Amino acid sequence: MAITTVGLDADDTLWHNETIFRLTQDRFRALMADYAEPEFLDARLAEVERRNLALYGYGVKGFTLSLIETAMDVTVGQPPGRMIADILAAGREMLSHPVEPLPGVPQALDELSRRYRLVLITKGDLLHQEQKLAASGLGELFVGVEIVSEKDAATYERVFSRYGTGAGEAAMCGNSLRSDVIPALDAGAYAAHIPYPLTWAHEVAEPPVGHPRFAELASIAEFPGWVHSLP
Repeated sequence: MAITTVGLDADDTLWHNETIFRLTQDRFRALMADYAEPEFLDARLAEVERRNLALYGYGVKGFTLSLIETAMDVTVGQPPGRMIADILAAGREMLSHPVEPLPGVPQALDELSRRYRLVLITKGDLLHQEQKLAASGLGELFVGVEIVSEKDAATYERVFSRYGTGAGEAAMCGNSLRSDVIPALDAGAYAAHIPYPLTWAHEVAEPPVGHPRFAELASIAEFPGWVHSLP
């Protein structure tokens, strides 16, 4: 069986994302400095985010709402002055942050697109992810774009059947073991993990060491060669 389809994650695989969230969280700590210690605030925000994922999904808008909810909780419903306005402004800045492909991404995608059908498979807000893809200049290299609420084995089975010849003849790559690698392997695809320096706690998982269809790569520049080598 030959590889026909290649799936790629977007955030922190093709362009920066978690770094922007961390900078905004630093800004939030500064806004809340008179009300909570950083460790307590981080733990409270993480709790609120986990609870809200089922309501808001992934992305900047849900994160911004979670920041506001955390601020309301910590200030007992009485945030001072412009605090909420400042949080909303930080969210808007995240949505308008420039998009620049990570090193090696354009070259790797160009090489892959010459031999395989490329599909972008990403979580997050529909409008924002579409905007980021357009701003990246990479959109024309993909035959399909799937912006999903969650990545599980069923997602990969559906996407690789829609755009290719099934998960068994597909390869996925991304920075999240939990979302990009393990469920793709469960679906029967090959999967490569390309770590990003920062990982959101919700995306942390143990690597499937020893799995015959799994690879750990240092950068996306190694990904085309790995895909070419697959049986």
